[in-house]
Amino acid sequence: MPPIAIEKLSLPQQGHPLANVVTAGQPDASEFSSIKAAGVSKVINLRPAAEDAGFDEAAVVTGLGMDYQVIPVAGPGDLSMNTAKALDKALYEAGDDGVLIHCASSNRVGALLALRAAWLQGASNEAALALGEAGGLTKMMPMVQQLLAQPHKD
Repeated sequence: MPPIAIEKLSLPQQGHPLANVVTAGQPDASEFSSIKAAGVSKVINLRPAAEDAGFDEAAVVTGLGMDYQVIPVAGPGDLSMNTAKALDKALYEAGDDGVLIHCASSNRVGALLALRAAWLQGASNEAALALGEAGGLTKMMPMVQQLLAQPHKD
């Protein structure tokens, strides 16, 4: 699949930290057609069920023929090896296909991308944090720095 046509998208807090990955805050229901047209075939939602998007995102996404997955990250307590591994597996399964990863503001997206890069891909803490920032990491930066400073548990 060709890379995501990022120039076709105008999503809230949009980022493009990896070649086949676009990150964002919560898209509106009407934006998913454009997301698909830009080359995204899988949507990964980090918002837990308790966070209502105001529409049935799974139905909208799957109705457009895209894959849909939820990896719930309600807050810092969910920034764990388990969620990092779940994201890693989801991205591995997507292969070279375009992926959108979102939460409400993209902050949790960037946090989880940073942890995945450091813990599972061997990136330096500095490189992992830079990737996280490119993916939307902002307010959770101190928490992610603290997690990266500790030995991680498998």
